[in-house]
Amino acid sequence: MRGLLAGLTALALAAPAMAAEKWVSLFDGRTLNGWTPKIMGLPAGEDPLHTFRAREGKIVVSYDQYGGAFRNRFGHLFWKTPYTAYRLRMEYRFVGTWPADTPDWAKGNSGVMIHAQAPATMAAGQPFPVSLEVQYLGVVPGQTRTTGNLCTPGLNVEMGGKLITQHCNNATSPALPFGEWVKVEAEVSKTGHVIHRINGKAVFEYDAPQYDPTDKTATPLIAAAGGALPVNGGYIALQSEGSPLEFRRIEVMELK
Repeated sequence: MRGLLAGLTALALAAPAMAAEKWVSLFDGRTLNGWTPKIMGLPAGEDPLHTFRAREGKIVVSYDQYGGAFRNRFGHLFWKTPYTAYRLRMEYRFVGTWPADTPDWAKGNSGVMIHAQAPATMAAGQPFPVSLEVQYLGVVPGQTRTTGNLCTPGLNVEMGGKLITQHCNNATSPALPFGEWVKVEAEVSKTGHVIHRINGKAVFEYDAPQYDPTDKTATPLIAAAGGALPVNGGYIALQSEGSPLEFRRIEVMELK
């Protein structure tokens, strides 16, 4: 009896926490409904070479219609809803081979952009949205790499109260092999504290996302914000950076 009561008590305590975790899927597994592509050189909404596709429960990044040449046609696939405080989780894996002209740094390289500007506000020739990139890197011969890194096109962040203007900063998780599914989570608190997790482990943390006033892609966004630099939210975008890969189990939970 005592054991039964203890078990019921534990369930009762766990129930509120379980009820509070309301994860919402951003991908129906069959279509790209709710998602908008933005390919460099094209206006938002156009992806004539089908870089992004829904297939067998995955969002696939493919270059099989690129004619063998990537030509720096960086792309992003934006979810329709902006978020402020939230947890985002998904799985990724690199697959296949990249086009011959993919830059060395872009081989086995992709990510998810958070706090991104709206796709309609990007210039046609803009390669990356102003955003925070949770960078995904796979194992590539001749390169020592980590994954779950931070890159900051058009933004700066703070770490330990110090402004960080370096564009890319390494996490603590080693890059993982091609073909291996990797679990990623980004958590953004109401205070602007951000945590990157790889396979359940925190690998990078920072605070205070803000526009970089020296970056020309950020300039019109700063003007639209009335000169204010803090960035308190934005869009989620999956990246196409020259290497084929797949995303699945894309979910978000808003933090109240």
